[in-house]
Amino acid sequence: MKISVGLYGTSAHQIALAMIQGFNKHYLLFRQTCREAKTRFEQGDWLGVHKAVRERIRFYDDRVDECVERLRSEFDAQGLDDATWQQVKLLYIGLLLNHKQPELAETFFNSVTTKILHRTYFHNDFIFVRPTISTENLEADSDPTYRSYYADADGLRGAIRSIVTDFGWQRPFADLERDVGLVYHAIRRFLQDVPKREFNFQIQVLGSAFYRNKAAYIIGKAINGATEYPFTIPVLHDDEGRLYLDTILLDAWRIGLLFSLSRAYFMVDMEVPSGYVQFLRAIMPNKPRSEIYIMLGLGKQGKTMFFRDFIYHLHHSEDKFIMAPGIRGLVMLVFTLPSYPYVFKIIKDVFGSSKNMDKATVKKKFMLVKQVDRVGRMADTLEFSNVMFPLDRFDREILDELERLAPSCYEIDGDQLIIKHLYIERRMEPLNIHLERMEKSGNADGLEHAIREYGNAIRELAQANIFPGDMLWKNFGVTRYGRVVFYDYDEIEYMTDCNFRAIPPAPDYETEMSGEVWYPVGRNDVFPEEFATYLLASPQLRKVFMKHHRDLLSPGFWQDAQQKIRAGHVEDFFPYPQEIRFCHTPPQAA
Repeated sequence: MKISVGLYGTSAHQIALAMIQGFNKHYLLFRQTCREAKTRFEQGDWLGVHKAVRERIRFYDDRVDECVERLRSEFDAQGLDDATWQQVKLLYIGLLLNHKQPELAETFFNSVTTKILHRTYFHNDFIFVRPTISTENLEADSDPTYRSYYADADGLRGAIRSIVTDFGWQRPFADLERDVGLVYHAIRRFLQDVPKREFNFQIQVLGSAFYRNKAAYIIGKAINGATEYPFTIPVLHDDEGRLYLDTILLDAWRIGLLFSLSRAYFMVDMEVPSGYVQFLRAIMPNKPRSEIYIMLGLGKQGKTMFFRDFIYHLHHSEDKFIMAPGIRGLVMLVFTLPSYPYVFKIIKDVFGSSKNMDKATVKKKFMLVKQVDRVGRMADTLEFSNVMFPLDRFDREILDELERLAPSCYEIDGDQLIIKHLYIERRMEPLNIHLERMEKSGNADGLEHAIREYGNAIRELAQANIFPGDMLWKNFGVTRYGRVVFYDYDEIEYMTDCNFRAIPPAPDYETEMSGEVWYPVGRNDVFPEEFATYLLASPQLRKVFMKHHRDLLSPGFWQDAQQKIRAGHVEDFFPYPQEIRFCHTPPQAA
C-alpha cells in the first residue's frame, strides 16, 4: 500500500492534479465539437451533424477510462489507502474553487473513483454524494452566458434584428427584414395588446445558439417590469441554402417540448454550463435540471442530478416499487414506483422463446438509440450500474420475478438491493392500454388521434433510418401531450439494413391455405403486409388505421424511405406544429 505524506503529499496532490487534467481535457474536446456545430450549420453539413452527435457520446467514457488507466499505471491507485483517497478529494476540491464547470468536474471525479474503488466506498468520504462547490453566480471569462438588448432608437424591430445578426452566421439571409417583421407581428398577436414598456425593459439572449439536426435555435426572454416572456426562434436553410427565421415560439410549454428527452441532444458552446441551465430553468421551471443537462449533451451530469433527486424522493415517500402496468415484456423486466414518474428496466437472463438475441445485443440497441436522431418518437434512457435500493421498498412480486428471470442481475447486501445494470426512462401509458381505454369509453376522437399518432411515429422513425422491428401497440407509449413514442428497442434496426419485400403469390391454392411459408425468408427480410395480421384484429382499429396509414402495409413506402436515406437525404423534422411556421402565415397576417 502507498501512504501519503500529509495533506500536500506527492501522491495525493499528483492524483488530484491528474484527475482535474483528465476532466479539463474532456471539456476542452466537448466545447470544441460544440463550437464546430456553428460551422456545420453554416455549411449545411447535415450528415456531419449526425456523425458529431454519435462521436460526442463517447467523449466522456473515453476520458474517464484514460484517466483511470493513468492513475493505475502511474500511482497504483487501486492500492491507495483510505486516508490518501480522502486527501485526494480535499485537494481536488481546492482545484475547483475558481473552476467554471465545478459540478461537471465533481461528477468526473466520481466516475473515475467508482471505477477504481469497491461500491462500499460510494459514500461522502470518497466521492461527491452531494455537490461541494456552488455554481451560483458563476461568470464566464470570455463568453458571457447571455447578451442584453434594449429597444432604443430602432425599437423592438431593431432589437430583433441585432439579436439575429449578433450570432455572426457566415451565410446570407434570404430576407432578414421580412423575417424580422414576421417575428414582430407574431409577438404582437401573441400579446394581443403590447404592454407599456417599463423602465427595466430588456431582452436577454443566451450567447450560443442551440444546434440540432438542421436548425439553430435562438433562446432568450424579454423582461418587462415583473413579467418575463420566454421565446425561441428557429433558424433554418431554405432550398437555396440561405437562412431564414422559421417561427417564434412564445409558449413556455412549447419551448419545453424542444427539450424533450425523446429528441436528439443539442450542441451548445458553454463556458459556464450551470449559467445556461439556470437561464433555461427560469424559462421552464417545471423541467428538472437533470433533463436540461442531458439535453445540453452533458448526460453524465444529468444522470448524477437525476439520482440525487431520486434518493431525495425515496427519503420523502413511503410507497413500494411494483411491476409496471401493461403486458410483460419478453426481454426486459420493468418495475416502477407509483409516486415517481419513471420506469426501471432490467435485461432478463431468460428471454422469451421468440427472441433470438443476447444481452450484449440488447445493450447495443439501447446505445444505438442515443446516437441517432430520435425525432421526438423514441424515449431516451438513463443507464446505471450497481444501483442500491432499499430492499424493504420492493413488492414481493418484483423480488420473485428477479429471482426467476434475472438472478445474475442483482444481489442483496443487508437491507440493500443492488441492481447491477439498469435503464430508467419516463413513464408513459402503454398504447395498448390507452387504445382499450378509448374503445371502452367510446372516445372515437381519442382513438383516431392515437392511431394517427402511432402511424406518424412509425413514418418519422423510418425517415430517420430506424425500423422499430416489433411494432405491437404495447411497445409504444402515449406522453402527457398525447404524442405516441416508441420505447422497446430490442428489435430495432437501421432501415438501410432491412430488406422490405412483398409476399410472393403462392404456387397453388392448397399451398396458400396450408399456413406454411412457401417462400424463402432472410434474417433481415420484412413483409409489411404481415403487419395487419397482428396489429389490426379489431375492426374499429383496422378502419381508422387504413384511413390514415394504409401505405405502411406495402413495401413501397419503406423502399422509398430507404432510397432517400441511401441518397444522403436528411429529412426535416419540426418540434413544433406546421401551422405556426411563418411559411404557413397568410401574407396579410404578417
